Amino acid sequence: MSNAVSALDGRVSEGAIKVADVGLRGMISLRGDLSSRKLRKVCTDLTGAQFPEQGKASGGLAWMSRDEVLIMVDYNTVETALAKIAKALKGRHHLAVNVSDARAVMTVSGPYAREVIAKLAPVDLHPGSFGVGDFRRTRLGQVAAAFWMHADDAFTVICFRSVGDYTFRLLEASAKAGPVGHF
Repeated sequence: MSNAVSALDGRVSEGAIKVADVGLRGMISLRGDLSSRKLRKVCTDLTGAQFPEQGKASGGLAWMSRDEVLIMVDYNTVETALAKIAKALKGRHHLAVNVSDARAVMTVSGPYAREVIAKLAPVDLHPGSFGVGDFRRTRLGQVAAAFWMHADDAFTVICFRSVGDYTFRLLEASAKAGPVGHF
């Protein structure tokens, strides 16, 4: 049997800004009626997080679109979580898919982490417009990505596994270039 490894295999780049592979992260893409009490309950039961509003991330839940939420759990519990979702939503229109191995997850943290992301994404990251808990699906450089601010000086970034190395290097280069003093 093979052992699962993260897309970036624990890579870390440290300086004033730290860019780091998060490691294996269990991720389930759940599509359905996000106003459904049963759907919301199973999501919050699985993660212990509050169900996120549009454009937000809360603990292990991220709002992806009007009919999709990303559920993040321990990598080794994804199959159990999928079974709980299937049981809770039986007879209801939904789609739950394990996307854990299709994604790379990294963090960007440090005093100008906001600027590192802002140099790469067409998103208004001014502190008055984007704060802790805010989530966006967008682009970083040339690739699709999503990110949220999980602390005043820290972001979590998700991208497709196939572009994980590119995304890591892009974030690393943006960090090494230093702040531009915009915020």
